[in-house]
Amino acid sequence: MDPYRDHNRQVLSPLDKKRKEDSATAEPSAPINEQTATSPANKKEQPKAQPETEKEPFTAFFEEPTFIEHLGDLRKQLIKSIAVFLLFFIVAFSTINMWFPYITRGYKLIVLSPMEVISFYTTISAALAFGLAIPFLCHFLWQFVKPGLTEKEGRFLSLYSPFILLLFVAGLAFGYYIVNPLSYNFLVKLGKMNFEVMISAKEYARFLMLTTMPIGLLFELPIVALFLSSIGILTSDTLKKVRKWSYVILAVVSALITPPDFFSQLIILIPMIGLYEASIFLVTRTETRLASANLAS
Repeated sequence: MDPYRDHNRQVLSPLDKKRKEDSATAEPSAPINEQTATSPANKKEQPKAQPETEKEPFTAFFEEPTFIEHLGDLRKQLIKSIAVFLLFFIVAFSTINMWFPYITRGYKLIVLSPMEVISFYTTISAALAFGLAIPFLCHFLWQFVKPGLTEKEGRFLSLYSPFILLLFVAGLAFGYYIVNPLSYNFLVKLGKMNFEVMISAKEYARFLMLTTMPIGLLFELPIVALFLSSIGILTSDTLKKVRKWSYVILAVVSALITPPDFFSQLIILIPMIGLYEASIFLVTRTETRLASANLAS
């Protein structure tokens, strides 16, 4: 029996031993590489898939298009608002002779320079264009702010938008039919006592704007109070506690937006006090209704 046959081999023959040593010296690192490749330490050194948290620095980059789209939407609404305003301005300016008797009320006005005519027509046309474009401007504003409003704010504005417009128009009408003629006649009569009164078209246009536009904004007081109450900032108790100071503030505001005479300021102050009391009533009623709804639920 041959002791060097493969199935009987216990030790290597000198020839096989030499051949094995030659192959070991030719590839000394092969077994080591296989062993290290499968070792746990080497497995830890292998590159792993990056976790999702490493992508956080790019979050702002992906959010920026949303901000750009927001600005693009604002730009779109502004362009539409300006286009509507310019359209009404052109219509009002081209038909100014139709509006002129209603604007001047038959008062005798003078112009002190050739350019004052253009200034008067431009001011009146811009005011008329703004008044006619208000419904469209409110619609464009609503389209812009609607996506960013909470459910409560959106529901409030959608419910009270008609009242916002009606109160503004009511304020303009109050200023045009009551405040403007009474203040104008009072001041002219006061001036005729010692002066020859001549009213320039430019100053009359300024006086007309001063006795209409700010009053339209002041008539929004109940809506502002209701909105602040709906989001939890204002309560009826707060309105009642600061009532005296509010009257003082309303008197100061009336003095700032009206001609500098006590009569005009009084004409504005009385309805402002009425609107403040109406605000208290509406806020109290809203709180009572909400309290009843909460108890029922």
